[in-house]
Amino acid sequence: MPETPQTPGTTIASLGESALIRSIKGWLGRANPPSPFGIGDDCAVIPGDLKGLLVTVDPVIRGRHFDDALPPRLVAEKLLKRNLSDIAAMGGVPTKAVIALSAPPDLPVAWLRAFYMALGKSACRHHVQIVGGDCTQSDGFLGAFLTLLGKPGKRVLTRDGAKAGDVLFVTGNLGGSLLGHHARFTPRLDEGAWLVKQPAVRAAIDLSDGLGKDLFSLLSPGLRAVIRTDALPASRDARRAARIDGRSVTDHVLNDGEDFELLFAASAKRANALEAAWKSMFDTPLTRIGRLVAAEDDQVAVVTFDPPLPPDVHVHGYEHFR
Repeated sequence: MPETPQTPGTTIASLGESALIRSIKGWLGRANPPSPFGIGDDCAVIPGDLKGLLVTVDPVIRGRHFDDALPPRLVAEKLLKRNLSDIAAMGGVPTKAVIALSAPPDLPVAWLRAFYMALGKSACRHHVQIVGGDCTQSDGFLGAFLTLLGKPGKRVLTRDGAKAGDVLFVTGNLGGSLLGHHARFTPRLDEGAWLVKQPAVRAAIDLSDGLGKDLFSLLSPGLRAVIRTDALPASRDARRAARIDGRSVTDHVLNDGEDFELLFAASAKRANALEAAWKSMFDTPLTRIGRLVAAEDDQVAVVTFDPPLPPDVHVHGYEHFR
């Protein structure tokens, strides 16, 4: 790529991931269909003769998603499970995958053997067939890119559909992912498949970039989220990370990312019944973390916290390209 002089505001770093995705949608114009068939959800929905097809893609890149301290077995499992979490967020069932590998020529065969063997075992556990892919040589770069296909459930859960008055729920516990959870998590496939059958559930997303960022994806124009700060479910790793680096536990819960839990909005009238039914079905914790209310400005998504966040906690999550 030729080097060109850069001025402020001309690089993708000046946009950040969220603004970049909005720009890409605009640049594509009519080539990008409206939700749920276009860009913007956890998976794309491909129309078909029956219910259509779910498609998602995620990579693992050395230096970004893993380092040399992580064994190839866990790198492979993380690659597949990142994609499985997207399918889970839309209530689908994973089916087939293709994988593209880019690796330097001096990568040990032993590393690659362990990677692909673990990928195959993990795929079999989740009833996924790996049906194709590609390999290419790189100069010092190591990354794998997996495209996963899935079947929709009874319907498709998207990020749109939440309404004022809805209750916000989150599965599991959040924060401290860098201490191990980022590579040792369980994609919530069973939970997502159950949620999509519940009429009370209106919208959902998987928490890959942190609650502090991903929450905004559920806020359509005209909605404001009110979060119960004291109800946020902190993981043991979030508390341990706070002791290590001095940041507050709440900061870790909101901003660490790679939780791979599900955040969803549900009808307030059916929230109690939904919670009771959940507890009879799953051991996975479910926490009511807030509610959605009408915003004063229908063009701006706003999140407020009750009680207010400490002054040293800023809500941002993980923003790519920033």
